[in-house]
Amino acid sequence: MYPFFAAAEQGVDFLIVHHGLFWSPATAYTGSHYKRLKFAFDHNLAVYSSHLPLDGHPAIGNNALLADALGLEVDRFFLEYEGMPIALLAKCDCDISALCQQMHALFPTTFQKILFGSKKPGKVAILTGSGRSALPHLLANGTDTLVTGELRQEHFNFAQEHGLNLLLGGHYHTEVFGVRALAAEVASHFNLEHVFLPQPCPL
Repeated sequence: MYPFFAAAEQGVDFLIVHHGLFWSPATAYTGSHYKRLKFAFDHNLAVYSSHLPLDGHPAIGNNALLADALGLEVDRFFLEYEGMPIALLAKCDCDISALCQQMHALFPTTFQKILFGSKKPGKVAILTGSGRSALPHLLANGTDTLVTGELRQEHFNFAQEHGLNLLLGGHYHTEVFGVRALAAEVASHFNLEHVFLPQPCPL
């Protein structure tokens, strides 16, 4: 509910979010789900979500913008899901220590690292949010290093066994790039004001 409250307080009537209200299976309109929908209706608040398309967009997607923020040049996109690549590979000229420093500068409160891979990877995979789906495909795509948001405990062992570097910036924090860029694009196109409403999420 908090993002909706914040939007209403700011006079927002079109809210762009990454994770939407609906996924699968269908959710009944009860409990907190009903309260969110009712609040949106009552406050004339339209909600637009763009999840995987905004992760994989080559210009304003989370992956591409995170690569740019890290100073990495995109090589190619990979890992198709329903016909669209949701991850990318980027060229990396620095060693893993320098890359970790860059990640820590971007995500000072959420950065974590698991280092069992090469000291100078040469190529880095990026999949923002939850990156577990990329793990089995890293080595086949010529990299042992993944930049992502969050993983699970079991992936520490996976990294050990397969010799991987896993750099984690936090699920939320790696997925704010796209919505900010999309809001700026929409505002510019329609000559509207826009505001970013940060959420204090440590995950």
